[in-house]
Amino acid sequence: MQLYCNSLATYSRLKTREVKVGDLLLGNLHPIRTQTMTTTDTMDTIGTVEQTIRCIEAGAELVRITAPSKKEAENLLNIKNELNKRGYFTPIVADIHFTPNAAEVAARIIEKVRINPGNYVDKKKFELIDYTDAEYDEEIERIRERFTPLLKICKEYGTAMRIGTNHGSLSDRIMSRYGDTPMGMVESAMEFLRIARDEQYHNIVLSMKSSNPQVMVQAYRLLVQQMQNEFSELYPLHLGVTEAGDGEDGRIKSAIGIGTLLEDGIGDTIRVSLTEDPEFEIPVCKDLVKRYHAREKKPLLASTIKHAADTEKVHEAEVDQVISNLPYSPFEYRRRVTTEVSNIGGKQVPVVVADFMQKQAIAPDDLQAIGYTYDVPSDKWNISDGAADYIYTAGKVLDFALPGTLKVICDCSTWQKGVDTEKYFPLFQGVEYLDVANQSPVLNFIGVDTHAIDKKIEKQIFEKAANDPTAVFCFFSTHKHTMPNVRCAITELMKQGVKTPIILCSESHGATADEQLIQFSTDTGALLLEGMGDGIWLMNDPAKLVNAKVSGRNYIAVDNNHRFLNSTSFSILQATRTRISKTEYISCPSCGRTLFDLQETTAKIRAVTNHLKGVKIAIMGCIVNGPGEMADADFGYVGSGPGKITLYKGKEVVKRNVDSEVAVDELINLLKENDAWVEVL
Repeated sequence: MQLYCNSLATYSRLKTREVKVGDLLLGNLHPIRTQTMTTTDTMDTIGTVEQTIRCIEAGAELVRITAPSKKEAENLLNIKNELNKRGYFTPIVADIHFTPNAAEVAARIIEKVRINPGNYVDKKKFELIDYTDAEYDEEIERIRERFTPLLKICKEYGTAMRIGTNHGSLSDRIMSRYGDTPMGMVESAMEFLRIARDEQYHNIVLSMKSSNPQVMVQAYRLLVQQMQNEFSELYPLHLGVTEAGDGEDGRIKSAIGIGTLLEDGIGDTIRVSLTEDPEFEIPVCKDLVKRYHAREKKPLLASTIKHAADTEKVHEAEVDQVISNLPYSPFEYRRRVTTEVSNIGGKQVPVVVADFMQKQAIAPDDLQAIGYTYDVPSDKWNISDGAADYIYTAGKVLDFALPGTLKVICDCSTWQKGVDTEKYFPLFQGVEYLDVANQSPVLNFIGVDTHAIDKKIEKQIFEKAANDPTAVFCFFSTHKHTMPNVRCAITELMKQGVKTPIILCSESHGATADEQLIQFSTDTGALLLEGMGDGIWLMNDPAKLVNAKVSGRNYIAVDNNHRFLNSTSFSILQATRTRISKTEYISCPSCGRTLFDLQETTAKIRAVTNHLKGVKIAIMGCIVNGPGEMADADFGYVGSGPGKITLYKGKEVVKRNVDSEVAVDELINLLKENDAWVEVL
């Protein structure tokens, strides 16, 4: 099998072509660059300049500004001149949709233009047309004729370009042949890239964005593979999860998508798309990127990815770690086949373990933080959709009756002393599993440090667990490259045919909530996207995060560490589409095209719909981002004009030009009409 990265076992950046954006060098193993996009009206020169300066001072190395028509493109000159006058020379990127003439104007003014191949020449009509090969070729020639003038301008002015595919805005031509797929996204970009190469224009960056991290990751991997196969070289990649949302969910979804690729050395520049003021995106970008500063090592040439078995070109430190003949496909989601042990593994949704190891005394009220509320008058527990399945108490035995669905994991030494064996189950640390004879006849957890464990002991544990219908692994790693190290261990299990379920464990010592969200999301989310993992167990130092805040306007106050860890666990499972426990919001980050206050409207819609488990609601600022880029949503709320909203069911327009003052109420009516509404009890 061909790989999409240098190594699946350790960190190694992919070497890409060098691209020059103004004075900024991108790709070719230069540092991973951070960027964002303004939300002001592009015709508001001073407002845009001042917001751009805030972004630059926050650390943005590129700033993107929308240019929906020629007049906005022309005004980029005034914006650039004012920035230069104030002493700011950070490269500006013009964001173009639908309007080639605006791109041609902008390319003469600023350092980089972004085009969307799904709507730069094509007009998406949501029509499925069965193209013959000849008709398809005619469409490509039409694109060539319209796209070539921009390429010539970019060559003349030294302007860089991003060919930015969006999952939700694939052309009807692409949809007819490839469908709404990662490969369709890749081919959408490749059509334009081939034309650019024919014109000897190479100052190009590519992106494959989706609001679904699973689709996004698969598309980038396929793009790397396709470029290597077709050109034997790679162009730089801009990473991002589009319409990620706000607050905790936006950060988690972005970290899962972007972090999964960065872990494998893929990515030359990133943007975290949050429904917040753009300067608040940059700290999150920085937290993502800094994880890889200390991971630099001698790079492998991109050519070594072509055949995983071609190990003679691989750096000697990695020879014995290169994974060939993968037992799974990294280009499609398929959950690892496991045995069902109690409510773990098999076809069960991944479980959540709440870590109470450092809690000195546990009372019934403490369980509220993990989804259980005790009602005294009725003497019953109320259980939420985000309720943890297990609680780890270390050496403690609880002195109160537990909710019916909650079970306890305790240290094996505590379990040996005699506990309620229907509610309590032992955790064996590595070799303990081999040495201790008294084990649960129902469920035994086995903690394995996939880095530090002696390989002979590991082999014995794997062999015993393979024939033990009560065994569940809890994998963690003390290696600095945590995710690849755990992935190697799981891959080895798959090769050996061991079907023991695995709970993914991650411990963070991050100093901020952002840092911890990013680490948890990357270390566990990346594996869940691969179909690896039957549960999640997050741990941290609770003293660090009390009253800490996530950066940005839409922060979460970490007033309860157990609530933070539990919420993060369920959000990671939701973002990876492995366990749905709440409403999902696909909201764009806003830009100069936005026709209403996105942050305020998103908060308002979230407040009245956050109890609708499993419903996906898209909140889009303008017609550019909807209906196309909300392709994954069940319902859509899209700005269609000043003070006007269009409501969608899927891709179908249901109500046009609804007054924004009543649009949220009309959205609720739409949900009710389609049996998606549940009254709050």
